[in-house]
Amino acid sequence: MYRISRNSPSNKLHKPFLLKPEGKDYLWGGDRLNYDFGKNIPISPLSETWECSTHSDGPSTVVSGVFEGLSLPEVLKLHPEFMGTNPENKTELPILIKFIDAKKDLSVQVHPNDEYAKEHENGQLGKTEMWYVLDATPDAKLVYGLHHTVSKEKIRAAIEKGRLEKYLQKVSIKKDDVFYIEAGTIHAIGAGALIAEIQENSNLTYRLYDYDRIDKNGQKRPLHVDKALEVANLNSSAEPHQPMRVLKYQPGWASELLCRCKYFQVERIMLNTETNKNMVSMQVGSTSFNVLLCVGGCGVIFYEDEALPFFKGDCIFVPADSVEMQIHGKASMLKVSC
Repeated sequence: MYRISRNSPSNKLHKPFLLKPEGKDYLWGGDRLNYDFGKNIPISPLSETWECSTHSDGPSTVVSGVFEGLSLPEVLKLHPEFMGTNPENKTELPILIKFIDAKKDLSVQVHPNDEYAKEHENGQLGKTEMWYVLDATPDAKLVYGLHHTVSKEKIRAAIEKGRLEKYLQKVSIKKDDVFYIEAGTIHAIGAGALIAEIQENSNLTYRLYDYDRIDKNGQKRPLHVDKALEVANLNSSAEPHQPMRVLKYQPGWASELLCRCKYFQVERIMLNTETNKNMVSMQVGSTSFNVLLCVGGCGVIFYEDEALPFFKGDCIFVPADSVEMQIHGKASMLKVSC
């Protein structure tokens, strides 16, 4: 429970805390998030877990520290300074972080940009996103744009005839791949992919094609062809290539930049202090919060007279202008900031 009054000095509260996600049971999901990541969420399939979210469709809950039991939106409403000085909107987090387990193909879809969403979707944000591939079967692929430029009329006719796939550019994927999906890009995650997704704080998806699948209620899921064609980039897309990634080494850890755009920055941190007597020091500055998503291994964050253990699958929110921390363990983490 929240044990400190609203009038407590905020500099005493800028400590890391663990988040519990909201789970989603979309029809294409599997069970790896429960078995591989220990989510212990009693729904099947467990398609997505919204690890760090203030979105009304699935807010995260704090499960450690003085804010335990509150939702993340409630905490940030009490302490908007936790977000830092960079985000302009101080009422909700500008990003949303997920794990995605695609046992089957996701729908072919597209997301609007901010301008379209604000005008046509009651002021909501659009959705640009980044995927980090945690694991993939040997035959796993994703859809990224179109092979060549196609008119709206041809796309619409192909959807009506169930032949959209002939225009789609499919890309083989493997563990540790990174893909940047700008708003307007036609895309889909394919069967066999396990993904960490960092995105704008939006749940706007326009489906172009869903393989005529039937949901648990015996109904086809709705398509949004008109809106999708208004926002989709129908020009040919260059096949995505993996960005050049440069490892930077420090005693006890290494890091690499995976993605930087106007919405978020994502780094991969490889922590290994098992053979190093000195723990890794960390302190988050005043401009942005940090989110640490543990995608492998485990460790402990020490701060003041407290300790916060973390394990594979855990998501930790670190407020801006944080207390000084020391991290020990052997783990791979995604560090997200704005």
